[in-house]
Amino acid sequence: MTKIFKHLTFYVFIAIIAGILLGHFNPSLGEKMELIGKGFISIIKVFVGPIIFLTIVLGISSMGDLKKVGRIGLKSLIYFEVVTTFALGLGVFLAVYLEPGNIDKVTLTVSDATKYTSNVHQSFSWLKFLQDNFTIQVLIFSILTGVVVSRIKQRVYVVERLEKVSKFVFKLLKYVMYLAPLGAFGGMAFAVGKFGLHTLIPLGKLVGSVYMTMLLFVILGLGMIMRFYKLNIFKFLRYIREELLIVLGTSSSESALPNLMLKLEKLGCKKSVVGLVVPTGYSFNLDGTSIYLSMSVIFIAQLYGVQLSISEILLIIGILMLTSKGAAGVTGSGFVVLASTLSSLNKIPLEGLAFLLGVDKFLSEARAITNIIGNGVATLVIAKSENEFDESLYYKEVENS
Repeated sequence: MTKIFKHLTFYVFIAIIAGILLGHFNPSLGEKMELIGKGFISIIKVFVGPIIFLTIVLGISSMGDLKKVGRIGLKSLIYFEVVTTFALGLGVFLAVYLEPGNIDKVTLTVSDATKYTSNVHQSFSWLKFLQDNFTIQVLIFSILTGVVVSRIKQRVYVVERLEKVSKFVFKLLKYVMYLAPLGAFGGMAFAVGKFGLHTLIPLGKLVGSVYMTMLLFVILGLGMIMRFYKLNIFKFLRYIREELLIVLGTSSSESALPNLMLKLEKLGCKKSVVGLVVPTGYSFNLDGTSIYLSMSVIFIAQLYGVQLSISEILLIIGILMLTSKGAAGVTGSGFVVLASTLSSLNKIPLEGLAFLLGVDKFLSEARAITNIIGNGVATLVIAKSENEFDESLYYKEVENS
């Protein structure tokens, strides 16, 4: 029993419960806790850039084979596209079947969504996507640096120095993670305090449908992929339970990115694979976001009684395959993507977005958790398919977790 009290997971869980209680019984004080939640995420974000840079540069320079680096990158992008397309399709299928939008609009709270719909006619721009996405910028710079380091004569000297810096950064991160319960507490207290648990009641069917769909995607979809590679999804979920709770409390998958990369290396994935797959996945492998976006479009259509043909549903999936890539790393971008998708169809009322704002904070937790699980699974799968995976280390870690 005393072993439980030594795990950070226990304190994060207690902090989440405390945050819910404070937000529910003292909403005004709960809202003020936003500063604590945002403060923790801001500290973690400081580590994101250096960790991505160090992991990728050290990984590429140690691998030596640049063709293999290119192959891993291409394989990752293909995997991301296939899995996120499946997530989009699953979201649409279950939304059509479960009909979460088959409710009376009169019972719903309407929020102002104009700030997300004012620029919906602007076309998707890859240049703007790159400008707004810090993770991708660091990723590109790190890959170029890694290639340069792998070619210079002083490679060994540079790698030795970078390894010392990397050890220091991860050691510092270890101490920062002791603040995770505070971050989870602040994030949850703010969400419940501002939006209130009562907002879940009118849209309970939508919230329940989204959570159930994401659970099915993780257990059945990702579980089958893991099983094909002779890995176990449940053991992996248990292994990253601390990261999942941190994401649940903060509603941000970025808050667990550095720790996830470290744990995947401990699981037996080579540094080069972790460095390439995880940061890229945070921008292109948004499984939870894909499910949320597809279900939200169908939800709004059902809410207004708009009948969609099979060809229109396929068009929705096609549009979201492109626009969902712009939902990474930018606050409120999910609503912008939804707005642009609805505008492209020119059939579903754009004002339907206003009904989603009240529960978006609670749904963002499910999105973030599914995203981080999806990126962890992708890294394991690609590492194993490239023979860059230590299976004995994997079983040792998951069995002792």
